[in-house]
Amino acid sequence: MLDLPADKMDQMVKRFDMLEAQMAAGPDSETYVRLAAEYSELEEITGKIRAFREASAERDDLEAMLADDATDAEMRALAEEEMQALDARIEQLRDEIRLLLLPRDAADAKSAILEIRAGTGGLEAALFAGDLFRMYERYAAVHGWSIEIMSASDGDAGGYKEIIAEVKGRGVFSKLKFESGVHRVQRVPETEAGGRIHTSAATVAVLPKAEEVDIEIRSEDVRVDTMRASGAGGQHVNTTDSAVRVTHIPTGIVVVQAEKSQHQNRARAMEILRTRLFDAERQKAAEERSEARRLQVGSGDRSERIRTYNFPQGRVTDHRINLTLYKLDRVMEGELDEIVDALIADHQARLLTEEAAR
Repeated sequence: MLDLPADKMDQMVKRFDMLEAQMAAGPDSETYVRLAAEYSELEEITGKIRAFREASAERDDLEAMLADDATDAEMRALAEEEMQALDARIEQLRDEIRLLLLPRDAADAKSAILEIRAGTGGLEAALFAGDLFRMYERYAAVHGWSIEIMSASDGDAGGYKEIIAEVKGRGVFSKLKFESGVHRVQRVPETEAGGRIHTSAATVAVLPKAEEVDIEIRSEDVRVDTMRASGAGGQHVNTTDSAVRVTHIPTGIVVVQAEKSQHQNRARAMEILRTRLFDAERQKAAEERSEARRLQVGSGDRSERIRTYNFPQGRVTDHRINLTLYKLDRVMEGELDEIVDALIADHQARLLTEEAAR
């Protein structure tokens, strides 16, 4: 059994008490907001540490009672029964504290940039990309997040060839980061007269929304070109002279925005560029830490097929954790929590195994 680090827990409880005292002293509003943010981060684990220690102390008292020859049979039976319940409670708290002590991804609390692109499968792939976007829209609504489309290229028969949107809300990236990868669909297209099942795919990339404090872009490292853009005439693509192409010279990353406002195009292009650079830095740092820690879940490796949506059988399968659910219709309506929670649990189990091996 992996012991809990008593020193680290002591430090957390002391820091929490100090924050509480500082907030009660009535600091200025800016300081109060900063203290409250840290207080909120420590509140859950501090409560569990205190509950764990109280339960452990109570168990020690029961052990002392059982070791005392003067304890009568009735009290002994009650103590043994209570000790069993305490042991289960202590073990549950121990597991919860271990998880809360795991290193946290600093980007988890951020909003996210969601990018969906049609892959193999032609018109059907674009339709599937549209279905995926609507699935994430509904999932966002369930969690009280908002979605703002940043750019989109409509498919020739519906759906999207590509759509990029910002998903705003606290903790968005912590949930959606497990969606990065190749999503495959198996279904009979409406245009298929013979009833044959077609397979197509779309790629999903989820990047933590980068702020200016996260990544600095030097003006001399950026080239901005204004150009004429033409699209298929859909609701998101316009023929305009205001299209903007931003090139990050050191990395070669190119972002094109082709909406109505040139000013808005430039701002959004820089926003997407900053986010992609931030994601590239995160991936580089992850690779440098350890090759062994490049887990398929959350690694950002988007070359792997992660999930299959089989419409004839009404099932969805996440290949990373071998999870199959026969409620595809509800998943497409945004009921993703069962899949996402299972991916998070698997990810945490892997991290716990790594921590125990150190």
